[in-house]
Order: sequence, then C-alpha cells, then structure tokens
Amino acid sequence: MLGFKKGKGDYMTKQAENKITALYCRLSQDDGRDGDSNSIVNQREILSQYARSNGFHNTQFFVDDGISGTTFDRPDFQRMQRMIENGEIGTVIVKDLSRFGRNYLDVGEYLEIKYPTLGVRFIAIQENVDTLKNTGTEMMPFNNIFNEWYAAQTSKKIRAVWKAKADKGERVSSAVPYGYKKSEDDPKQWIVDEPAARVVRRIFALCIEGLGPMKIARRLEDEEILTPTAYLIANGRKTRNKISTRGEYAWETSSIEHILENRQYTGCTVNFKSSILSYKVHKKVINPEDEWQIIPNTQEAIIDEDTFNRVQELRENRRRNTATGRESLFSGLLYCADCKSKLYFCAAKNVKENQEFHRCSAYKENRGTCSIHFIREVVLREMVQELVRRVAIFIQQYEAVFLYMYSKKHNLTKAADMKNMKAEIERNKRRIAEIDTMIEGLYEANVLGKITDERFSKMMGKYETQQKTLVEETKKLERALEQAEQDKVDLRVFLETIRKCTDIKELTPALVNRLIQRIEVHKSEKVDGKKRVKLDIYFTAVGLIDIPDEKELLEMMEEIRKTA
Repeated sequence: MLGFKKGKGDYMTKQAENKITALYCRLSQDDGRDGDSNSIVNQREILSQYARSNGFHNTQFFVDDGISGTTFDRPDFQRMQRMIENGEIGTVIVKDLSRFGRNYLDVGEYLEIKYPTLGVRFIAIQENVDTLKNTGTEMMPFNNIFNEWYAAQTSKKIRAVWKAKADKGERVSSAVPYGYKKSEDDPKQWIVDEPAARVVRRIFALCIEGLGPMKIARRLEDEEILTPTAYLIANGRKTRNKISTRGEYAWETSSIEHILENRQYTGCTVNFKSSILSYKVHKKVINPEDEWQIIPNTQEAIIDEDTFNRVQELRENRRRNTATGRESLFSGLLYCADCKSKLYFCAAKNVKENQEFHRCSAYKENRGTCSIHFIREVVLREMVQELVRRVAIFIQQYEAVFLYMYSKKHNLTKAADMKNMKAEIERNKRRIAEIDTMIEGLYEANVLGKITDERFSKMMGKYETQQKTLVEETKKLERALEQAEQDKVDLRVFLETIRKCTDIKELTPALVNRLIQRIEVHKSEKVDGKKRVKLDIYFTAVGLIDIPDEKELLEMMEEIRKTA
C-alpha cells in the first residue's frame, strides 16, 4: 500500500485511485478528413487499452464529435471540467495533445495552471506526456504551438477550397435548407422535398396574407405540423438539433424568420452569406449583402422570385397591432403624400370599427412638422377597392395601351436589346480569359529573359487596366440584364393578379399585399362642399397608373399603330 510520506506524486496517486479517470475523445469535421486514424472509435480503443494496461479502472468516456479544437466551448469537455472542479475526476487521458485542444494559450492555461492547481494528472499518450511523472512536459508548449499552427493552416486550406468551389459556380455550404433534400444520384444536387416544401409555401402564403412570424408559428403549431427538426428525425435523416422541450409541433419564431429570409428557396445558391471571425473565434457574423455570391438556377425553385421579394418588402414594413388587437388591411403601406411619413392606424376600445382611422405620424395636434392627413379605414377600403377595379377594367380593355405606357415610363428593355447585352457579356468574358492567358505568357517570357522588366511592367499595366475595365463593364451589363429579366417577370405576375380584379367584391390581405406596394394619402380638400381625399396607389412592379381620358387614349392608340 502506498503511503502519504513518500512525496507529492505518491499522494496524488493515492487520491486519484478513488476518483474517475476521464478518457477524453474529440474529432472535428476537419480532423475527419485524415481518415480513420483520428476517428472516435479509434481513440476509444487506444484509450481503453492504455487504461487497462496501466491500472486505471474507474474510467469514464467524454466525447465531442465534430467540434473544432480551437474552442473549448464543447459540451462534453465542459461537463468534464465541471466534474474536475467538483473534485470527481483525478486523471485526464487523451490520445494526443491535439485531441485536448489546438489553442496554444488556452491549452497552456489548463495544463500548466488549472490542472496542477486542482491536483489533476494529465496524460497524452502519443507525446508521452504525464504530469505526475513529469515526462514530456518540456516539449509540451512546442507541441501545442505546432497544433495551433496546424489549425491555422487547415483553416486557410478550407477557405481556399471554398473559394475554388465558388469560382466554379458550386455551393460552399453543405447544409440543406428545410424543403430540400440531397439527390441520391448526386449528393451535390438538391431536389425538392415535397412534404416540407408545401409547408414552406404555406409559410410564405401566410406572410402575404398579413401574418407575422409569431402568428405563423402559432398557426402551424395549432395545425400540428412537425417542426423542421422533428420532420427530419421522423424521416430518419440526421440532424444535430434537438426537438424542443415544448414538443414536436412547437415552431419557433426564429425558424419562421429564417425560412422567410432564405433566398435559396427561389432556386439559387447563396455563398458567403456568413463567416466566422477567425479559426480561433467561432462566432458567426452575417456578411454585407454586396459580398454574397448568388448563383441562379442551381435547383428547382420552391418560391417564385416575385413572392420572395414581396415578402421581404412586407417584412421591412412590419405591422404592429393596436392596443385593441385589431389591425388595418393597409398597415405598413400608407404614407403621407406631403412629408412622406407613415400613417398610423388609430383604434381604441371606445372607438367603433367603422370609426377607425389613419393619421400622419408627423402630425401631433398642430405641434408636429406636417398638417393633418386623415382618412377613415372604411373609406380607404372603398376607395382602394374602386381604384383597383378601375385599373383592372382599363387593363382588360386596353392592355396594349397599358403596356405602351409602361414601356415609356419604365424604359422597358426590348428583346433585341437583351439579346445584344447577352452577346456583349459573352464577348467580354472571352476577352477577359484571353488576357489571363496573355498575362501568364508575359510572366513566363519575363522569367526566361525574353522581355525586360521595364517592358514587362508596361505591358502588364496595359493588360490589367483593360481587364479591370472589361470586368466592371460585364458586371454592369449582367446587373442590367438581370433587372430587365426581373422586370418582365414582375410585369407578368402583376398582370396575372390584376386581371382577376375586374369584378372584385372584397379586398383581402393576400390581394392587397401582392398588388399594392405603397399608398400615398393627400391632404383633404373641399369639393362641392364635401371633403375629398386623393389617393396615389403605387402598384407592385409597375408603380403609379394614371388611367388616360378618352382623348389621351385615342392619341396613344394612334402612336401604337404608327410604331407597329
């Protein structure tokens, strides 16, 4: 039996015999690329064999799978650390130092300060580190520095792989959004997961109808629709998320918001939407939108572009209920025609529904910056419904005139112009590729001494200037072409919607949100002894529509006939 007077090491050994020996395993996604040598199964086997061979009997495994060694915010590591601080663990054994961690400063603090202070023995099998026997400790700081360097180099390699993938038009992230699944034939390709896609479409439709994320979440919960995590688990698919403690139908508002903001549902891929601060600091940050790479038509769309854009506009102008719980059909759409401030919906418990009204937010009982702009909700409904009906009838009867007006006002790009833009983009891209080849040849010629450094610098400057100009012109043309194609889609969707409104009986939230982008309310004026309020309705995709009188109509029809 070991005594207590032989020294500190023997005392610690005696103490450790009555405590748990922690066998710690860790594997990150990046470590997994090294094959089976670092696998969790392999680590378990090595640690178990070492513990048996060296007399460690009271053992317990702690495993963090798929977590980087540059952070110590790992679930099982933190559990192990709490047990160490509670005095339950006397020894920690790892396969090698990199399994414990790859952050030089933090690893040093644990192994050189915290564990010695708490009387914890640490063993790293591969490096022959044993803090009780004081073996391998002199090289430990150098090994830790190398492990951190390895993490930094791995991070650089991964970023280079991401960039190479993006340059080839491939998606960077392997995460598949709810509503899609990986194709069995080609894991890189997403296909529509129809049961989940129906839920995604319903979420967007409910938003168009005027419901916010919280109300949508409650609606799905009431209808007992599985949450994304519960759906994946029910279908035997892997997920690291856990079902909410509130149940498998407990949708979170954040999940609804994430779905509504995910542009990939329109059939595109979005690369570099977010990034981590560094290989040490794993905090995710959202990159500015101009840094995103958007690759169109990479999978079948679940949501059309027009619906997605309309939902984003609605979310920018979120509706807020009044104290009564009632909300207006037009909340978030009404603006003062003079000061451009929003109009607030005013309702109270002592105000009847037919007395609810909207008022300019900049007007405050004659103390604000604007005069009163006021309209009752019931009057607004009637006026908007009538104006929508009149526009629908005009377009139904004179669609050619409407398209002529639209093309003049919005400078609609003709098909021939779009064809020319596409041809110019292709020419520019070919020339950019040619310049790349010439630059490579120029470098080679300079290295071989075929051209002087002075000549090299002059020619290089010329090629780089030409290429930069071509790249900028191409980006401008691509944006113009994309906008022209989107204008065509927006116009088509608007026409499909307005054609259904010639005999409109009642305005619905879905119709208002799809059709109307903005309503400007003018100050009331007296006409024939009665107060009249003028409205300017800006329709989605087409803007303000001025219905021509008979004379203007005839003039435009003649202009159309001459240009036909």
